[in-house]
Amino acid sequence: METLHVELGEVRGFRQTLNSYQLLAIGVGTTIGAGIFVLSGQAAAKYSGPSIIISFLITGVIALLSSLSHSELGAMMPSAGSVYTYTYVEYLAWFIGWNSGLLYLFAVLTLAVSWSNHVVLLVDIVSDYNVTNMIVKAPVAWNEDSENFYVTGQAINLPAIAITIAITILLIIGIRQTAIVNLVLVVIKIIILLIFIFACCKYVDRKNYHPFFPPNKGLFSEYGVTGMLQACTYVFFANVGFDSVSTVAQEVRAPERSLPIAIIGSTIISSLLYIGVCTVMVGLVPYNLLDSDSPLAEAIKATPYGLWLSILMNLGAIAGLTTVTLTLMLSQTRIFYAMANDGLLPKIFARIHHKRATPWLSILIIGLFCAVFSGICPVDILGETTSIGALISYIFVHITVIVMRYTHGDMQRPFKVPFGSWLIPTIGSLLCILLMKSITKTTGFRFLTTKLIKSASITSAVEILPTEAIVSEQYTQNGVELDLASENTETAV
Repeated sequence: METLHVELGEVRGFRQTLNSYQLLAIGVGTTIGAGIFVLSGQAAAKYSGPSIIISFLITGVIALLSSLSHSELGAMMPSAGSVYTYTYVEYLAWFIGWNSGLLYLFAVLTLAVSWSNHVVLLVDIVSDYNVTNMIVKAPVAWNEDSENFYVTGQAINLPAIAITIAITILLIIGIRQTAIVNLVLVVIKIIILLIFIFACCKYVDRKNYHPFFPPNKGLFSEYGVTGMLQACTYVFFANVGFDSVSTVAQEVRAPERSLPIAIIGSTIISSLLYIGVCTVMVGLVPYNLLDSDSPLAEAIKATPYGLWLSILMNLGAIAGLTTVTLTLMLSQTRIFYAMANDGLLPKIFARIHHKRATPWLSILIIGLFCAVFSGICPVDILGETTSIGALISYIFVHITVIVMRYTHGDMQRPFKVPFGSWLIPTIGSLLCILLMKSITKTTGFRFLTTKLIKSASITSAVEILPTEAIVSEQYTQNGVELDLASENTETAV
């Protein structure tokens, strides 16, 4: 039997510098980004119409239930591994670890491409300079009708590469500097979103809310109630991020108290802003006009504010996309750090810089990988794929809460999910499954293909282990030991 011992009080080279405000800013910074600045308008135009408001309400509830389960487990086991650590059992750890890694990878690629689009839009608004598509567009794109890739004739997306490299450098410099930059950008984007809501609400035309559920056109995803559900899956990407708070748990001063506050608080703040922005956005212009890379700027055309507010919205989008890309890449490096510590990745991913106290080699490798692929990947094929990975992770977190209540009921829980023994986690799991049922066939195929390729590459490594081995991780907190891969836990899972 191979046993891995990790004590919660040990930070393994990390510096515990983050406070509750910085942690909350990481949660909000990760959550508010492409979902509201890009995908909200596209989902309204393609799938739901004005009922995008209900879509964000539903996804907000699902995210809130998931945040409760994340808070309980995060306060119990403040580890950089997040959901990977919570569900640590042989083979299951492989799946969850790579699922989380791919989730953050697809999200970073999506956001880097969206960031590039908004920079180009801002340049177009404030100047007469015409940016050539050759250096700001991906060389390939996805055709929704024929369901295949095609060559665009462009060269590479340089702005996406540039922002990814800049974030990589900042992450290597240190967590304290990263948290300060993130906090400043989060405050900026929240102020800009509030300006949009309160400045534009008086120009809302109630006629644009009718029909609230546009008539279905014969396909599941084309309007009606089913289109609203399809939009839920599409924009659930907007709620991905609160879980990233737990990946920096080993760098927080008081994780038992700060983690639940940041996880739940960021979910509530983000959901309220989403609903407010969408309510105003679909009320300003007909929903079919919102299929744009910058739907908020499109909606502003119905107001007399014109140029200055459009510039402000694009600046807010750039700030928002920067923070999400920053914090998601931060989270991915911490997930890989935890996996490397457990022997599931090469030790190079767990190497901490002696001065910067950051996993610098892991950051460098991931940053270069993301930079290359953000330069060649189109944004429209990535959003739903990210939602699938998030939903799978959240289901496993809910299940883990239920299992841990029965198998390790004596372990101290600084925060407990209400009715956590079964009710809230069960409802949360079922709602996640409901959203997954509306995943399009194309997206599901892409996701499964990616998983199978990744599984094939790691199968030989798994088979090296004895079949009877149980990889376990023990936590010691307040004198209570927990073996996450005990026989009872393995059976229950």
